[in-house]
Amino acid sequence: MLSRANLIGAVLFLAAGIIGFFLPPWLVSLLTIAFANALVVLGLIILWRAGLVPFGQALYYCSGAYTVALLARWAGVSDAFVLLIAGGLVAGIVAFLTGFLLARYREIFFAMLSLAMSMILYGVLVKTETLGSTDGFGVDPPHFLGYAPHGDALGFALYWFVLVVCAISALVIGVYFKSVAGALAVPIRDNEIRVEFLGISVTRLIHMKLVIAGTLAGVGGALAAMTIGHVDPNMSYWTTSGGFVFVTILAGAGSVAAAFVGSLVFEIVRSFAFAVLPGFWQMTLGIVLLLTILFLPEGLGSLATRFRRRKPDTKPVATS
Repeated sequence: MLSRANLIGAVLFLAAGIIGFFLPPWLVSLLTIAFANALVVLGLIILWRAGLVPFGQALYYCSGAYTVALLARWAGVSDAFVLLIAGGLVAGIVAFLTGFLLARYREIFFAMLSLAMSMILYGVLVKTETLGSTDGFGVDPPHFLGYAPHGDALGFALYWFVLVVCAISALVIGVYFKSVAGALAVPIRDNEIRVEFLGISVTRLIHMKLVIAGTLAGVGGALAAMTIGHVDPNMSYWTTSGGFVFVTILAGAGSVAAAFVGSLVFEIVRSFAFAVLPGFWQMTLGIVLLLTILFLPEGLGSLATRFRRRKPDTKPVATS
């Protein structure tokens, strides 16, 4: 039976899909990228709940994106579902392999190691001519169950495709958070030794979280590559990872919905700032981040919690 939160989420995703019919193509494209990147943020939230702050999540994001581009370019694969699964699978494998090292470290060592791995991929891509070097290369438009839309129709098809993927991912991660492995994130963050005393391997749990987060990032990268139609090494650069960390701070780790709300707000603010203040858009983002830390240290997701706490108690008071 679906919970109240799942029903509300399903209604919101359905509403977003319907609203897409009435939006201009440029805004649909903006929302598509925002939802695709939200999957990366969702993976970051999984790690943040366990006290882990990675600065190299672009490694898996870029792995998923380049998998899509290479399959489309070299193997002629055009089916969006196949490309999506391949992007997520490759990123998950990369996360599984790197996890053997990353799961052993914490705090700044974990952050710097993840960043270093991402920059290694960046260096490889920049120096490899067959992978497009610094310029990257284009991605052919995907097909959906044999249907090959063009122009605005492609943009709308991708938008609804991304919405479906995000809805399924949100539902799965919501279930994961309620499982034993998901619920142990906070105890791991607070006191790993006590968790180990329960007979549970913290290293294995963190390794699992790294794989889940990496797979989500790969799926987000695959969707971004199909939406943008181009990949380049900057997808693995440290600024890309920093952008995802920015959105996670903005969103907060309180809920699954926070990842999507935070990503939408970030893309809207960045686009507005770049259009209105092209010379100061980065400063605008910095101000937004500063205000978030000062007044909403737990992110936008904490607003819902604050609202519930302030709701008056409507239960009848018993009289003698």
